[in-house]
Amino acid sequence: MHAWLCENPTGIDALSWTELPTPQPKAGEVLIEIKAASLNFPDILILQNKYQTKPALPFVPGSEYAGIVQAVGEGVPHLKVGQAVACLSGTGGFGTHTIAAAALCMPLPPGFPMVDAAAFIMIYATAHHALVDRAQLKAGETVLVLGAAGGVGTSAIQIAKAMGARVLAAASTQEKCDLCKKIGADATINYTTENLRDAIKVLTDGKGPDVIYDPVGGDLAEPALRSIAWRGRYLVIGFAAGPIPALPFNLPLLKGASIVGVFWGSFAKHEPKANAAMMGELAQWYAQGKIKPVIDRTMPMAEIKAAFTHMGSRGVMGKLVMVN
Repeated sequence: MHAWLCENPTGIDALSWTELPTPQPKAGEVLIEIKAASLNFPDILILQNKYQTKPALPFVPGSEYAGIVQAVGEGVPHLKVGQAVACLSGTGGFGTHTIAAAALCMPLPPGFPMVDAAAFIMIYATAHHALVDRAQLKAGETVLVLGAAGGVGTSAIQIAKAMGARVLAAASTQEKCDLCKKIGADATINYTTENLRDAIKVLTDGKGPDVIYDPVGGDLAEPALRSIAWRGRYLVIGFAAGPIPALPFNLPLLKGASIVGVFWGSFAKHEPKANAAMMGELAQWYAQGKIKPVIDRTMPMAEIKAAFTHMGSRGVMGKLVMVN
């Protein structure tokens, strides 16, 4: 097998395409031949040694992928050789093969494309856990999605619409805003050319959004929170802009609002049955056409460094997927 190996997490230049022994699965594991692997923002952070979890060195990055089971370890009754699966294991995806814990593998129904499967778990699990579980979103409420043209943003638009909400999508270019409208957003805000607070006020008749979905952080967080509706829920998803905002606590006090942390990975570990039920519902929604990953582009696995550069430029709309 071959894989992009990181021996020192100093950035994308630390990656080298390396021939490695093909491992065999232990109990509870499977060997997967990788067909497609998507890039996620944490993949960049891990390579820069900035993520909250730090894998042991050396490691193969690539948190999310899809492929075919090639070998099965003991104690894995639900998977078999030749079965198509998607997996989100944190590392291992940027190569030709990887070992994964069987419990982290999502069996794919017939006809589920590998590219979509590799771009599915992280963004939809995050958005569903955020909007359905943490925000308790109700039909008819208004959701503001920041960074709306990215992977987690586009998934949040689709899930909010599937739940009957009104969606305001905020993004940094007109091209990104146009994409958001295409996939279901009711209105858009270009926060490069528009004042975010003024635009929210106009689009909500001064009421503000009931739910704010924020994977961006940075300078957008405070003006968004100042615009939130009474009893609103501010969902802290991540900090793609870089800086972690320091928000004045008097703002949620004045609005009776809640600041709600969203970490799907911990939810999946602490509440595995609830997570499994959620993933089942998401697979059903995909089959019904309610949700479908937005694919910015596919690139050969050999071009991983160019893919990281493109993602780092903030130019990706939806998900970028590497294919073998």
